Amino acid sequence: MASRPRAKVEDSAWVADVEKALTAGDPSAEVALWRWHAIYRVPACIKDLNRKAYQPQVVSLGPFHHGEPHLLPMDLHKRRSLLHLLRRIVAMFPGTAHRTAFPVTMLRRARKPLSEFVAAVAGVAEQLEGAYQGLVDDWRCKEEAEMRERFLELMVTDGCFLLEVMRTASGWEVNDYAPNDPVFSSHGLLYTVPYIRRDMIIIENQLPLLVLDKLLAVETGKDGNEDLINRMVLRFLSPAAWPPATGIGLALHPLDILRRSLLYGPTQTAPPAPPHHSAPDDIIRSAEELYEAGIRFKRSQTSSLLDISFRRGVLRLPAIMVDDTTEYMFLNLMAFERLHAGAGNEVTAYVFFIDNMIDTAADVALLTCRRIVHNTVGSDKAVAKLFSGMSRDVVLEPHSALDDVHRQVNAYCRKRWNRWRANLVHTYFRSPWSFLSLAAAVFLLGMTVMQTVYTVLQFYQDATTT
Repeated sequence: MASRPRAKVEDSAWVADVEKALTAGDPSAEVALWRWHAIYRVPACIKDLNRKAYQPQVVSLGPFHHGEPHLLPMDLHKRRSLLHLLRRIVAMFPGTAHRTAFPVTMLRRARKPLSEFVAAVAGVAEQLEGAYQGLVDDWRCKEEAEMRERFLELMVTDGCFLLEVMRTASGWEVNDYAPNDPVFSSHGLLYTVPYIRRDMIIIENQLPLLVLDKLLAVETGKDGNEDLINRMVLRFLSPAAWPPATGIGLALHPLDILRRSLLYGPTQTAPPAPPHHSAPDDIIRSAEELYEAGIRFKRSQTSSLLDISFRRGVLRLPAIMVDDTTEYMFLNLMAFERLHAGAGNEVTAYVFFIDNMIDTAADVALLTCRRIVHNTVGSDKAVAKLFSGMSRDVVLEPHSALDDVHRQVNAYCRKRWNRWRANLVHTYFRSPWSFLSLAAAVFLLGMTVMQTVYTVLQFYQDATTT
């Protein structure tokens, strides 16, 4: 039986395809592939450390978690919010007798508000789908009308839902929901909206704020709502946060505007320039060890995570509220910085810095006493455990924003006198009993010296007398 001739590897289809791509491909076109990416799926290497932190609990926003069984009950309320918003727009023009006094665009919006919403969002559909990394073909707005309609339906419905939830939470004067509404009533604000707020900071559960911008432009009849949207979203996510600066442009999504507020705060300080010298050669010590070395802690004047400084033995840190959402917030912010090119590394550097300072419950108690940590999760041990797991597998940039502070603190602790002082405090002042032992030893030593001096003086006095 004659053997079949083997095909040459160099003539395979794979070689032909690669050579064709090599000649036809444009390297500059790769930039367009990731130009609009802002919402990412968290890789397994990150998610496996704490899966619950990256999973929405009650509501899906965007396509990544849409249709998951445990999130389906909220879809009914999302559709209701859309209907309420549309009815309210139509009710703005109750009659037809005086409609000639309104602009044509507003009349068209009153007759078919949903069509106007869809048309506005469809104008930026390519940019919206480009915001989601790895969006499957079932959601992409291709030529098929069904695919386009499904994606636009999701964007409009989720956008209207967010607008209604944020307006209700802000005490908006127009509230046409039932007093026993499970979401949009005072009862819903107390028991349901906090979970929605937490789901809005999940990186895989983001909705581009461009959707809200287009919806508001149709609803109000005017453009330029970027600052209004930034303020509305931030006020909902963090009511106590400092208002974002105006004129900075529309944020990418809710997680992005939250990150901006945490970094810049009321002073709007820019991150320090990267230093030209090498990075610190060891990690920063715990708060108790720094305190024993003579370093004192004070609260910074602003809430910016970048407002950390060290001068003349005083380490200033911004106050932080530790609650049930703190871990979710920081883990998703760190994931965003890790996945979004150009986002920076400031939040990650802060978490790494604080995690090194907090090892035990005693460290938390010390920072709480200085009004730096506000603990609402329970025991100090729970706070220490929370921070201890957040910086696992963290990747820092070669020159992070806190390198200078890190280096100054370590240099202060390396001074000989400070090391001696730290050893003295650690050995003799850790407990009242060790201090009493030291005091008794000093007292006995003093008495012994005095007795010796008295004996010597008495000897010379007797010798002089004789």
